[in-house]
Amino acid sequence: MSIYSPSIEKLIESFEKLPSIGHKTAVRLAFHMLDLNKEDTDEFIKSIIDAKTKLKYCSNCFNISDTDPCPICSSPKRDASTICVVEDVRDIMAMERTHEFKGVYHVLHGTISPMNGIGPDDIKIKELVQKIGDNNINEIIIATNPRVEGEATAIYLSKILRPFGVKVTRIAHGIPVGGDLEYTDEVTLTKALEGRREL
Repeated sequence: MSIYSPSIEKLIESFEKLPSIGHKTAVRLAFHMLDLNKEDTDEFIKSIIDAKTKLKYCSNCFNISDTDPCPICSSPKRDASTICVVEDVRDIMAMERTHEFKGVYHVLHGTISPMNGIGPDDIKIKELVQKIGDNNINEIIIATNPRVEGEATAIYLSKILRPFGVKVTRIAHGIPVGGDLEYTDEVTLTKALEGRREL
């Protein structure tokens, strides 16, 4: 039997559904929410609802944005002939923190992982291939994470993109194997970009 009232218990359970949130942290978050005044609570709730209702996928790169196309794809300052392929939207944010990459992105929304039943048709590879066929692309930078699935995806992409005659490079492994772009510092990411190699 729970020591909390059903409403508090439900709030705690909701926080526990978030990634990396254990029971103790969920309890702290729940009671923090209860301590907020009504205006702050309403603002918090509104920000979640706005994010869920207003955000959409960019039809060009599959980034999450309030607009379609997203600000990166629609910027005249970006080099649309260079595409950086990443696994996840959060990886774009990590790359942008370096202030080094001036091209555009393509978000795969996953990696090839036969063990988890994820094949090439389950992520945004077909859309990348179509983009290359429809545009004047000079270079594809593959910036998938250096894990088994990320490496397998990079190798697969290099094979299917080679017939297009486009330069395909892989970011250098300044990023530790098993690490995520999202948690990599700007200096390491900059070095990884500078040291990319052709596949």
